[in-house]
Amino acid sequence: MGNVIDRTNLPAHVAIIMDGNGRWAKKKGAARIFGHQNAIKAVREATEFCAEEGISYLTLYAFSTENWARPKDEVEGLMSLLVSTIKKELPTLIENNVRLSTIGAVESLPTKTRLKLDEAIKITSVNNGLNLILALNYSGRWEITEAAKELLTKCLEDGLSPNDIDSQLLGEHMNTRGIPDPELLIRTSGEMRISNFMLWQLAYTELYITDVLWPDFRKSHMHKAVTAYQQRERRFGKISEQVNS
Repeated sequence: MGNVIDRTNLPAHVAIIMDGNGRWAKKKGAARIFGHQNAIKAVREATEFCAEEGISYLTLYAFSTENWARPKDEVEGLMSLLVSTIKKELPTLIENNVRLSTIGAVESLPTKTRLKLDEAIKITSVNNGLNLILALNYSGRWEITEAAKELLTKCLEDGLSPNDIDSQLLGEHMNTRGIPDPELLIRTSGEMRISNFMLWQLAYTELYITDVLWPDFRKSHMHKAVTAYQQRERRFGKISEQVNS
């Protein structure tokens, strides 16, 4: 796989924008849903890699608030696929000590999808290994807007002073409260954008873009992304001399 991973310098939280399913299917002369169906192996390999290497959090951008605008048959197919995949993969999650959770407006998902998610989250809640987070019906702007609404309500009803609102308090009202910000964001398919994903949390995240389409993504690609991350100098606004001292 190339460079050896430094276990003392692992990203605690990796996030992935899983892109390219539709283009992968088009290359095969198939419908877009075929690409989504064949992306399950990529999800499994990314999850297994993180669990095996000791990465604590993996967030997968599975369905955005904007994805509802896609063709109805594709959306329905994605929801059905999500249910069947959770059912199929649940024993593996349990076996590998993976804890499942979600971010996003999951209450707006179809009832069958939501119930299957709730069941899997409850069953895996006792696990203490990798935290696998599915971003479903999620977008960064939606999340920040919801946090602003919560804080405004506290100002109007609970006496919170606007002067007491700082970045820490705002962060505590994000869907990801209690979860460290991603240190590494991987985007497949070569697109150079973050697509309304974790706008608050990605402030100092290292970005890794690969041309590999998501259905073709494997552990070897995860390995390459993590070793590339480990070769970077993270300065957080400082200069190299300050970091190295």
